[in-house]
Amino acid sequence: MTSDTFISFSVWKAKLFLLWWRRIIFAPDHFAKRPLLKLHLALHGGYVLDQYYIYDFKHNDRREYLSEFDWYRSRNINKPYDMMCNNKVIATEVLEQYVRVPRVLMQKNHGKIVSLAKDIDRGFLTSDDAADLLDRTGTLYLKPLAAGKGKGVYRLTNASGAYYIDDQRKSRDDLRRFLDKQDGWFLSEGITQGAFGRALYPDATHTIRFITLRDPETGHIKPFFAVQRIGTSETAPVDNGSRGGLVARINMDTGELSEAKCLQKLGSWDRHPDSGAQIKGAVIPRWQDVKRQMVDLARKLPFMNFIAWDILLTDEGISIIEANTSSGVNIIQLWGPQRNGELGRFYRAHGCIK
Repeated sequence: MTSDTFISFSVWKAKLFLLWWRRIIFAPDHFAKRPLLKLHLALHGGYVLDQYYIYDFKHNDRREYLSEFDWYRSRNINKPYDMMCNNKVIATEVLEQYVRVPRVLMQKNHGKIVSLAKDIDRGFLTSDDAADLLDRTGTLYLKPLAAGKGKGVYRLTNASGAYYIDDQRKSRDDLRRFLDKQDGWFLSEGITQGAFGRALYPDATHTIRFITLRDPETGHIKPFFAVQRIGTSETAPVDNGSRGGLVARINMDTGELSEAKCLQKLGSWDRHPDSGAQIKGAVIPRWQDVKRQMVDLARKLPFMNFIAWDILLTDEGISIIEANTSSGVNIIQLWGPQRNGELGRFYRAHGCIK
């Protein structure tokens, strides 16, 4: 092992140790406060307390399940190319060559705001310029340059001269102060979801999490797993399961939805809890085309072994909202353990688990 390799390996191990403390020991508990059980799970496999409840470890063998710490180790699989997905602006620049993505219009990094419009150099801008951009577009999404789980995502709206951050009405000065306070963000255009998503619940944008991976035995890119993420009144305007949204498994052959489940509540829902729309049995429109397009798109990025895509269905086709270098295991294992399943075999082939 060269000195550079040893240093990189040591840095990665140090990061994992810090992640274990921050994301396992200090993970939020949505079901109960049981500190001794939480510590036991963390020390014996790297599970978080929520997984005890959503996987029902009282009746199921936890050793059959991938843990939260296993997922964190998997984020090394695409190195050194994971930076493409980890930086959302770079990912957009790459993906827009092949598929529709929301245009990134402006960013703020290290306190400086610049336009990201092509071939235009306007120099440094201000939060007033960002407000003017919102005036022209009507809707923008503010997102962090590098984050996941829906953290730091806000919908900015100008409706008939009134400003809104998500559903909270604000003055223009409020909006400017909000933008001045935040750093490390970009503004992207809003894309209207299609009739299927609007029918589920019109107040949130619903995306499909679609996972492609390179089969460790054949070397071919293949579709692995997909869920329809469904927003509710508690998560609007986003749909993230990590914020309490619902997820319904998509039958990879037919595009039919299962009942919906939640990462932060027990139970299941055949219908949407707010709109009453049917979830179980609904079928993703043009599913075979969606599946084909996603495999074709993944093949255009052959340096990536694993991509968790966030797809927005529009009435005209698909739009890629994000490409992620890993995917939380919870939305997959809500429907059964994976340590000895296909995902576990994939992790094992890449040295993430034994």
